[in-house]
Amino acid sequence: MRRLTLTVGLLAALHVALLGIRPRGSRGAPKATVGIVLDIGGRGDKSFNDGAYAGGERATRSLGVGVRYIEPGDGSDREAGLRLLTAEGMKLVVGVGFIFTDDITELAKQFPNTNFAGIDYAAGVTPPPNLAAIRFREEEGSYLVGAIAALAGGSKKIGFVGGMDIPLIHKFEAGYRAGIAKVCPDCVVIAQYAGATPEAFRDAPRGKDLALSQYRAGVNVIFQAAGATGLGVFEAARETGKLVIGTDADQYNEAPGHVLTSMVKHVDVATFDIIQRFSGGVHEFGLADGGIGYVYDERNQGLIPDVVHAKVDSLARAIIAGRIHVPTH
Repeated sequence: MRRLTLTVGLLAALHVALLGIRPRGSRGAPKATVGIVLDIGGRGDKSFNDGAYAGGERATRSLGVGVRYIEPGDGSDREAGLRLLTAEGMKLVVGVGFIFTDDITELAKQFPNTNFAGIDYAAGVTPPPNLAAIRFREEEGSYLVGAIAALAGGSKKIGFVGGMDIPLIHKFEAGYRAGIAKVCPDCVVIAQYAGATPEAFRDAPRGKDLALSQYRAGVNVIFQAAGATGLGVFEAARETGKLVIGTDADQYNEAPGHVLTSMVKHVDVATFDIIQRFSGGVHEFGLADGGIGYVYDERNQGLIPDVVHAKVDSLARAIIAGRIHVPTH
């Protein structure tokens, strides 16, 4: 671990060598008081990072808050990015992704007068009082899209492609399997992961290979929870004419006509909310508070029969009411 006596000058040098800061806005834009370090894959993943960026941009537009973004070149850059923003005097420093948990927790302890936020902050870790731990109940939305996959997917073989093989992504798989089992007990789920390191979230060729193997095995629809790796799943769906389920954001545009739905995780809402009203402690977002959902609109409703939509909505109401308890592993 880097020594605590790193100077601001060394941090700046590390920044020049390792980090790509993407300042936005024009002359006269508000001075940055919020710093956001994006996850591996950076902007353009059409998913998790883009959601955090959208939340920051909304804060700039509606709150007049200046936001500085850093995109790490690789995993080792995360701590340097967080430390740089802290040294620059940001009032709030945000780390996007569970991988930031250890680094941002340590920094929050070292700098108690700076506010920090960790999006997808790891479960089982207690945050210090100046750190907002943002978590999502991904399993709830995954349960619903699992039911859609089973009822409208056209095959009893149903696929799942995860990014990194970790407990966070296991929540997606667990909810997905439970939703499938609820409406189709004899359906078979084929689940695969792209890898065991953070690079598994930005390996589109690997995602495509996994998806093609599943489609060839008789799967008609795949739920991808793989960050930028998932872009390869969309490519495979386009090439084979099969279906895919997006994650984190509405990903219809990645494969128009082939996206059955998307499990929406409102990272944009969570990012904006913590910028607008910072408070330390654990903040959870699920179906009940609109932090999690799924896409059903004019672009994909032709793929989801009315009876299926009605069934899934009833399942959502049961989850919110506590009549269905969705597993996380």
